[in-house]
Amino acid sequence: MSHDSFATRRKLEVNGKSYTYFSLPELARRLEADGTPAMPLSRLPYSMKILLENLLRHEDGGMTVGPEHIRAVANWDARLEPETEIAFMPARVVLQDFTGVPCVVDLAAMRDAVTRLGGRPSQINPLIPSELVIDHSVKVDVFGRPDALDLNGKIEFERNLERYAFLRWGQKAFGNFKVVPPNTGIVHQVNLENLARVVMEREVGGELLAFPDTVFGTDSHTTMINGIGVLGWGVGGIEAEAAMLGQPSSMLIPEVVGFRLTGRLPEGTTATDLVLTVTQMLRALGVVGKFVEFFGDGLQHLPLADRATIANMAPEYGATCGIFPIDGEALTYLRLSGRSEELIGLVEAYAKAQGLWHDADTPAATYSALLELDLADVRPSLAGPKRPQDRVLLEAVKDNYHQNLEGLTVNRKPKPKVALERLASEGGAQPQAEHLAARPVSRIRIQDQDADLCDGSVVIAAITSCTNTSNPAVMLGAGLVARNAVRLGLKTKPWVKTSLGPGSLVVTDYLRKAGVLADLEKLGFYVVGYGCTTCIGNSGPLPDEVSKGIAENDLVVASVLSGNRNFEGRVHSEVKMNYLASPPLVVAYALAGTVDIDLTREPVGKTADGKEVFLRDIWPSNKEIGDLIAATVGPELFAQNYADVFKGDTRWNQIASPEGESFHWDAASTYIKNPPYFDGMSMQVGTIDDIAGARVLGLFGDSITTDHISPAGNIKKDSPAGRYLVDRGVQAADFNSYGSRRGNDDVMVRGTFANIRIKNLMLGGEEGGNTLYHGAHGSTEKLSIYDAAMRYKTDGVPLVVFAGKEYGTGSSRDWAAKGTNLLGIRAVVAESFERIHRSNLVGMGVLPLQFCEGENALKLELDGSETVSITGLEDGASKTATVVATKPDGREHRFEVKVLLLTPKEVEYFRHGGILHYVLRQLAARKQV
Repeated sequence: MSHDSFATRRKLEVNGKSYTYFSLPELARRLEADGTPAMPLSRLPYSMKILLENLLRHEDGGMTVGPEHIRAVANWDARLEPETEIAFMPARVVLQDFTGVPCVVDLAAMRDAVTRLGGRPSQINPLIPSELVIDHSVKVDVFGRPDALDLNGKIEFERNLERYAFLRWGQKAFGNFKVVPPNTGIVHQVNLENLARVVMEREVGGELLAFPDTVFGTDSHTTMINGIGVLGWGVGGIEAEAAMLGQPSSMLIPEVVGFRLTGRLPEGTTATDLVLTVTQMLRALGVVGKFVEFFGDGLQHLPLADRATIANMAPEYGATCGIFPIDGEALTYLRLSGRSEELIGLVEAYAKAQGLWHDADTPAATYSALLELDLADVRPSLAGPKRPQDRVLLEAVKDNYHQNLEGLTVNRKPKPKVALERLASEGGAQPQAEHLAARPVSRIRIQDQDADLCDGSVVIAAITSCTNTSNPAVMLGAGLVARNAVRLGLKTKPWVKTSLGPGSLVVTDYLRKAGVLADLEKLGFYVVGYGCTTCIGNSGPLPDEVSKGIAENDLVVASVLSGNRNFEGRVHSEVKMNYLASPPLVVAYALAGTVDIDLTREPVGKTADGKEVFLRDIWPSNKEIGDLIAATVGPELFAQNYADVFKGDTRWNQIASPEGESFHWDAASTYIKNPPYFDGMSMQVGTIDDIAGARVLGLFGDSITTDHISPAGNIKKDSPAGRYLVDRGVQAADFNSYGSRRGNDDVMVRGTFANIRIKNLMLGGEEGGNTLYHGAHGSTEKLSIYDAAMRYKTDGVPLVVFAGKEYGTGSSRDWAAKGTNLLGIRAVVAESFERIHRSNLVGMGVLPLQFCEGENALKLELDGSETVSITGLEDGASKTATVVATKPDGREHRFEVKVLLLTPKEVEYFRHGGILHYVLRQLAARKQV
């Protein structure tokens, strides 16, 4: 129990129970009595109050949290940049299977390692609730037919049987660890609809303790839970494992940006349009590493589902979190989603007692910076074609497509052109004549009809991702668009791969109850699975006819998806343009079949008698959507679908799994393997040494994402990972994906920097995961990045990477850091880093260094041919270092860089070789029982 230096422990009587809690109002009174110039509690941002309570509850006499840390947060000054380090301990952890499997692999490996160091396997065990939702493995192999859900589920279990057996072992072997089986929903939606407590209760030292629900998640969109007032954010699997094992997360007291919302959304706009607007605004301001809080009169017109949509996209606008307060709407949602009246009573009483409750009379907090948006100014929008922050007004999508098309076709070989009359079809807008004359077209035969595939053709239309599938307004809106289109006789274009991934079983139920699921199915939007699907690249193969048509003329085709990520190469390797859109617009673009259309002015299709149908003709009113929500979405749907959420179906329960505290590794497995991180590890702690004689493995530009570094999608047969699998007897049809094989380091290290769209400037910017290997006597050879790294490792040569701005943006996948480490890369020098990836690099013992303001590899005339030394690290004590890059002719380029070991704790982790090594040594050093 806490030391409680400020005597803030108080009792809260609610539901006939007596709860102990650490009172923020009492702390404010104590500080005022002491003469401490603390900010008034009412003016402290909501998220800072959560951090403050966390410190009060975990005060331990100064070993990790002392009175000075509590005072630092209470004295928070919005005008100052953060410089004080604090320790944050989440109440629980949520995981998804792509990132969760390697977490459980690491925990299993740590059980072996701690035994070798003299400890016991049971010392490696989650100390806080840790829940894994299997949602990333289902692919859209089958679509557009009634049995798509069943067949995709069958294929999913066949592909992932070994992984699922391993997770079932983990569920039995580890305490405080539960698994939500496949075909339940997407992790963040399940978290919002069921797992989130908002206020936790736990017995500690004989007392029943109440405290805020806080969470770390091994997926960047964990922030979705911020929509209901729960502070949480995405971390790498490495940091999540440390939290599960009782290690606090070291962080600087954050800056907090306030975002005032006023007014209400106008007719014809959706929460998707709102979040794309918010994302663009916050990206322009710059909120990387900061907290964002939403407040203002507009909250009263913003349903919880809309708030969750905004919170979900925090990684896209770059913030650590995007949080809303606890208020009456939060209680309404808890009741709607079937939470108990006991929990709802506790949430309300606790929030009001702690000054965490928000209503119309709540004064605005003080913030580091302030933005404001009148919801009435939001207009229909998409984002793309390759970044979620690149918002495009619906009316400008056609122009945006043409502006981006030129850059994507500059190297295309000339093909014979077809006559304009070939492009006449049964409905929808036709591409502009001036573009048609110079455009290649592929005639394909699909669904028993001839069709013309050309640049801009929408080949994937996916209602996917918890970002939007958690929101009844946009999901029922899509259903109403489908109903209206079907009534007018409109059909989806035959070349469009349609899919509906509802996000949870609840969504399917209310779509069916509303009577619109059948209309969606008539347009090809059959339920394909309960998982992220297209949003994470699990879009599955395109029909052979479409793939051949694309390849025939190197066409630049498009996808439209209701997801949160549209990075290059993520959605599908054959699709070069990807637009994020609301579910109703996904349906509309499936009808149109092209992004070469202005849906605000041109018809989406034609009726059987040739009458033009416009988007406005099939778009439902806000009232119509609201009435349908009220009539169909109720607590009974949530109660019945989450009644036994951890049980699973027959397929899940029939899986055989191993027994025992320690996992019995199968040397022949290509899915689950004991990783090499702890090989040869002793109790001796290392030092942070300078780097000499390093070679450049990669020279990259801006916005290199974790998808570029560690792709989640398909494994190419001729790639290093593909060759590895073939050598072990795995057929190409059984490769599965990189994401599904994250439990095997041999596959994943070969997939590091293997994205088909990554551009290594050492090779003039050509696409693909290759580099120039610099051998003895000045020889050079083009090799895959993996093959070059292994040669350098044999030569005993350390490696570095140079990159531009926003290095490591995207999903918080730990393998982007793990693979970097296993390739032998000692340091990454970039203009700026995404928060989670920088932390992951530190956690894996890879040094993140930042160019000084105004400098980058290009300005310093670096081309990757250099030999690099990095000096002045002073065992982690120095905040700067000197880089000397020596050209083959002996010329030196000398420049300073910032050392991004941001806290003393990070320096300590780095000396140990990484955070997991630190934890292992701490546990092994404890007296054995």
